[in-house]
Amino acid sequence: MRARTALLVAAAVPVTIAVAAAVLKAGHWNLHADRHRIHLTPVARRSCPDCRGAGGWWTGGPFPEMEACGCWSERPELHIRLLPIPAPADEPPF
Repeated sequence: MRARTALLVAAAVPVTIAVAAAVLKAGHWNLHADRHRIHLTPVARRSCPDCRGAGGWWTGGPFPEMEACGCWSERPELHIRLLPIPAPADEPPF
């Protein structure tokens, strides 16, 4: 029974990772994960009629600036904290 359960878990992990990657790509999200947090940021859509996947455009004038497209800039970033970030020590270690 334990061998069968271990085999099912071992088979489910790669499938879960593949599905999660497909969902993130379809939803236009960029994933960054480390031991302290999981950070999801929106990505510009290639099918956007305004920016065509470039993420924005340059405004004219003597000081041009990049104006972000709403296909990604108006979507919130998602942060999930996993472990607290340790506070820096007040004293040197040695």
